[in-house]
Amino acid sequence: MFVSLFIPCTVDLVLPRIGESTVALIEHLGCQPVYHQAQTCCGLMSFNNGFLREARRMAKHFISVFEKDEVIVSPSGSCVNMVKNRYPGLFENDPDWQARALSLAPRVFELSQFIVDRLGVTDLGAANDTTVAYHASCSTLNALGIADQPKALIRAVHGATWTELKEADVCCGFGGTFANTFPEISTALVAQKARCFLESGADLLVMCDPGCLLNIQGYLNRHHPDRRAAHLADFLADSLPRQRRT
Repeated sequence: MFVSLFIPCTVDLVLPRIGESTVALIEHLGCQPVYHQAQTCCGLMSFNNGFLREARRMAKHFISVFEKDEVIVSPSGSCVNMVKNRYPGLFENDPDWQARALSLAPRVFELSQFIVDRLGVTDLGAANDTTVAYHASCSTLNALGIADQPKALIRAVHGATWTELKEADVCCGFGGTFANTFPEISTALVAQKARCFLESGADLLVMCDPGCLLNIQGYLNRHHPDRRAAHLADFLADSLPRQRRT
């Protein structure tokens, strides 16, 4: 199966290892990753800030790049939500582009959703002796309805210990530009998320959204430098047998 990679801006520019881990997982599962060099931002940041004309321009480009692909996978719930659920509304006055957006939407998957729901896999043959807690990112959980898939993948890692995170479904305070517009509120939210992580006793806090990772890991680096957060793709890829990573 050919799998088209939808790599978000945050991953491309700031957290490239998540993209590398996504490729490693897709190849490990016997799929062939494809990357379109022409892809750019999906338009989420413009949309969130009310620049709808710019968001529509980016959406048209995104659709043009990806619409011939059968399966598109991204390691970002918030960006997948933009394409699946926001694009059709952007073109409510443009029936042709709306139809193209609606046609594309069912073929776009968040990474854990693709692995568990499309491929029917939970056990990747991975092993790790880390104690893991999971933060449910807002867009991944509330907009895409992805709740059990990441947990199933984590729990299937041999040797890993699962621990529940208190208030796992509460926002970490990132929210794209929300963190810059309302820094005091954002800081209070991420501080509470960090407290829940520390209280859980977990060694590692895993999540599916790069934006949440930037926010939470940044706070941990400043206040609890001995504690770690990771994207699900990195945790799973790092837990694969080494011979599979070469």
